[in-house]
Amino acid sequence: MYPTISIVTCSFQQARYLDATIRSVTSQNYKSLQYIVMDGGSTDGSKEIIKKHESDLAYWVSEPDEGQSDALIKGFNQSTGEIMGWLCSDDLLLPDTLNTVGRFFAENPEVLVVYGNSLWIDASGQYLRPKIEPGFNRLAFLYDHNYIPQPSMFWRRSIYDAVGGLDKNLHLAMDSDLWDKFSQLTHIAHIPDFLSCMRYYPEQKTRSLTPQRLAEDEKIRFRSGPVSGAKLKALRVAGRLARISAKLAVGGYTSQPDPRTISALSNYLIAT
Repeated sequence: MYPTISIVTCSFQQARYLDATIRSVTSQNYKSLQYIVMDGGSTDGSKEIIKKHESDLAYWVSEPDEGQSDALIKGFNQSTGEIMGWLCSDDLLLPDTLNTVGRFFAENPEVLVVYGNSLWIDASGQYLRPKIEPGFNRLAFLYDHNYIPQPSMFWRRSIYDAVGGLDKNLHLAMDSDLWDKFSQLTHIAHIPDFLSCMRYYPEQKTRSLTPQRLAEDEKIRFRSGPVSGAKLKALRVAGRLARISAKLAVGGYTSQPDPRTISALSNYLIAT
């Protein structure tokens, strides 16, 4: 009786990681899964990898697009699931994540948006450290940084439609923009479970294009009007203190995942 979950993976020239990413979703054993892969016309063998898994996909395409946000929008337009989320082509879902998410939404019909914790892994899939975060605090989110692990975030279609979906014009902070719009309409819930893995390596887009990402963050932060001078400094300090104190309270700097969670990563290790 769990809800249908639609997951979209967007990819471009990510053949090195794509097979592991797809397997992390298709191996979930979630009966009501709708998985969609949107490739931007890669020439590195990605298309052949997708074809290998096409029997487990609800839809896929490999064609030029206008970037990640455009691909995600097109993917979500192909989807029909009550619950939505996306998984970048270099990230992973941890085993049983979709059952955890489906159960949570089934048992909490009033909740529209929820996120969990994540694990940082390197380019080969080796465990680095946990990303354990507290509940949502909009002050910390806006004036410290977007601490929500994107692949661990899931939401109901109703609120995605209500906020108008993703902004096609944002290429790095499209997730921050969506979370902020969600937070203006509803409470964002948090569950203290590890749901995903996020790769950390020099070539990843959010690291290699940091100035552009920061500029998009500023656009989101000040969408309702500019804040400057002493007030902005005070808000930044307050946001940082709010996040650090909340993270300390949940053991975010000291706790470690169950060893069985880490051992599951061996299924997705990439030879280097």
